[in-house]
Amino acid sequence: MEKERLKIPDWKTWGPYLSERQWGTVREDYSPNGQAWTYTTHDMAYSKAWRWGEEGIGGFADKRQRLCFAFSFWNGKDPILKERLFGLNIFEGNHGEDVKELYYYLDSSPTHSYMKMLYKYPHAAFPYEQLVRENGRRNRDEPEYELMDTGVFDNDEYFDIFIEYAKADMEDFFVRITAYNRGRNAAPLHILPTAWFRNTWSWGVDDYKPAMTSSNEGFILIKHRELGEWGLYGDETDTEVYCDNETNVHRFYGVERAGNYYKDGIQEFIVHGNSQAVNYIRGTKAAFHYERLVPGGGSTTIRLRLSKVCGTAPFEHFEEVFASRIRETDEFYAEVQKDMPDEDHRHVQRQAFAGMLWNKQLYVYNVEDWLKGDPGQPAPPIERLKGRNYAWSHLKNSNIISMPDKWEYPWYAAWDLAFHCIVFALIDVDFAKHQLLLLTHDWYMHPNGQLPAYEWSFSDTNPPVHAWAAYRVYEIEKHQNGGKGDIAFLETVFHKLLLNFTWWVNRKDEEGNNIFEGGFLGMDNIGVFDRNNSRLPDGGRLEQADGTSWMAAYSLNLMRIALDLSIENPVYQDMANKFFEHFLHIAAAMASMGNADTGLWDVEDEFFYDAVRMPGDAVIRMKMRSMVGLIPLFAVEVIDDDILTRLPEFAKRLQWLLDNRPDLAALVSRWHEKGSDQKHLLSLLRGHRVKRILYRMLDETEFLSEHGIRSLSKEYEKHPYRFQVDGQVVTVKYTPAESDVALFGGNSNWRGPIWMPMNFLLIEALQRFHHYYGEDFKIEYPTNSGQMRTLDEISMELSMRLSRIFLRDAKGRRPVFGNNEKMQHDPHFKDYILFFEYFDGDNGKGLGASHQTGWTGLVSKLLLPRK
Repeated sequence: MEKERLKIPDWKTWGPYLSERQWGTVREDYSPNGQAWTYTTHDMAYSKAWRWGEEGIGGFADKRQRLCFAFSFWNGKDPILKERLFGLNIFEGNHGEDVKELYYYLDSSPTHSYMKMLYKYPHAAFPYEQLVRENGRRNRDEPEYELMDTGVFDNDEYFDIFIEYAKADMEDFFVRITAYNRGRNAAPLHILPTAWFRNTWSWGVDDYKPAMTSSNEGFILIKHRELGEWGLYGDETDTEVYCDNETNVHRFYGVERAGNYYKDGIQEFIVHGNSQAVNYIRGTKAAFHYERLVPGGGSTTIRLRLSKVCGTAPFEHFEEVFASRIRETDEFYAEVQKDMPDEDHRHVQRQAFAGMLWNKQLYVYNVEDWLKGDPGQPAPPIERLKGRNYAWSHLKNSNIISMPDKWEYPWYAAWDLAFHCIVFALIDVDFAKHQLLLLTHDWYMHPNGQLPAYEWSFSDTNPPVHAWAAYRVYEIEKHQNGGKGDIAFLETVFHKLLLNFTWWVNRKDEEGNNIFEGGFLGMDNIGVFDRNNSRLPDGGRLEQADGTSWMAAYSLNLMRIALDLSIENPVYQDMANKFFEHFLHIAAAMASMGNADTGLWDVEDEFFYDAVRMPGDAVIRMKMRSMVGLIPLFAVEVIDDDILTRLPEFAKRLQWLLDNRPDLAALVSRWHEKGSDQKHLLSLLRGHRVKRILYRMLDETEFLSEHGIRSLSKEYEKHPYRFQVDGQVVTVKYTPAESDVALFGGNSNWRGPIWMPMNFLLIEALQRFHHYYGEDFKIEYPTNSGQMRTLDEISMELSMRLSRIFLRDAKGRRPVFGNNEKMQHDPHFKDYILFFEYFDGDNGKGLGASHQTGWTGLVSKLLLPRK
């Protein structure tokens, strides 16, 4: 049944499309100097109407966020309604911004016909001030102070609040909220299911104002000119209250407006008893108020329905619909997981899928309108016209997009999104394809061909992984369809990526020598200094092993796509040749054949390093072993001999190059030596260099940990790397957990931890090398162990090391939880998985953004058995 629903786009018109944090975003920042984190804050959020999107807990909305629905809670002690998730901004956290709540995405079908999440709410007053104060006191060398550290969960005095949605039809939704009191004593809980319209009328663009009105008891009538008439039904309600989703101008500006009921009116009524703050008949924001005393060890359940088609008995089929949707969701995932016998593997994978699906969000951002300001609002400071993102005035985004983390990163990031699509392809390949195509549209991609990086700076450069992701999604769908791929999709994305490739060549190869700078390339603090500044203080220029390797891989990705397109349309053979030549020239630049002093490969260490080209053309290698030196492994492609037979023009041109350019032919790994099953290898690395890089990578005293490949060699824990620049010595040490430096805000760390996307690419590279070399090519694994393994066996071992971050070990512990004993053993915690941004390089503990299922969701692909 769920597979059938996936064929009907309207089943995805409604979903979990609210943000979890609208405050502190670039979109809502109208300051002169781009101080997004202080221009809007958590404290302001309950009183301020947002211009570009809405936020909420367990939120649900249509794909344009015209009508929004979410939950608020109050325990009778907090100074504010729990209407949104609390967290620290970049200046308050000792490692940058961080959500300070406990919530879990537990389930979702791909069409959101069934969804389930869990929010944990303390009986005690939420420790807002304590979290701000203690995190502010701690330095970067200390761990973050989390909600659980405050002691509010020590005696199980909290509520487990489960939020579930079940679609009866495309415009008919049942909602169930069940709150369990985990404590021994009865405790009060106020539950406020809240519906509201996104404010589109206060900006001087369109003054149409929809309305919600009181009708019968337990029924709110909702009217919107585009959505029509809807009803929100509440079972056994206590009261209902209304206000308007408008900024409290009295609170912020001291302006009195008679008869206004502001956005914070319901909070004023519930928390402070201010009956004058709400309307009881009409508004643009409305809530049912349920006040419950939940017995110790007991629970309370509330039933709701949001519907356009309901009759006179709104809850008649409530239990039946929920049972059906849960059963159909189980059946859908049973098919996905049919070859996974292990229950815990299935459990982790299903929660990873849930995290991916819940992290969808409507992202609205019109840069031109944002820069100029709205006609109905005060003109923004003129400095903004040359400030952040001013060169992206063409960008007009309004789409459902997969977010990295809807609280910490409630905006898309180009390379994150590429990895997300690999996971989505397993359960909803149409959505995956849509996401990849989205960023190539004219209202996203810059006219010069650059893909937008992220809202903090669309002009930053992310690694060029879009072509890789597009081809992998194509391959996954082809496998699902018994060998038939979506050539139209592949052709469309290929044409757009030609523009992007040209942008890279023109903008990031400064000297025209096929050595690429690239900038920080997503790995925030991995370098000795800020890699976004390729010009160093003493006049040197950074030449990047990873930037150049990414471009070599990009060339091979586009060549591979062109070859597949050529099977259907031979005209693409010329394009395949073009990218084959690009790859050869980049490979030549990296190898610097005959000049061991200037290439990025270090002959003595047998490793790739970044280099600094000084004035006068002298070159200094920065001999620090990091993930940068492993990225050349990504540039690998295997061509079957059958392809050359089917594409004679490509084969002819390729052979001409190899015959007439022996300098370039020497770079192609064993081109004339066919591998297993008549295959040819294209790679930056010959077999010897593969072995020497893997010698380092698989050494447990350097990169290999129990839970994957570290981003920096552990060698630098006891012997930090030192580099002299402009008369100063800069030091980099192995730091397995949070960052101890403020580079790029200090909220992530590439100087030791394990990152899922890079590990995933390393695993795929090993598989491709094995595809060529076969069973006879073996590497010592781990280094100095005396045990020899094929590259495929090593890739499977690495997959399991990464998967074990989340899986129960022999003692029932999950490394992701670290030393948190409550999470390790408590029955109400131990099986709720968080998919963090990155992981401790020594013990696998989850770090950074706690709900970045996005690229960490790749573990769901690793858990699938090989076929």
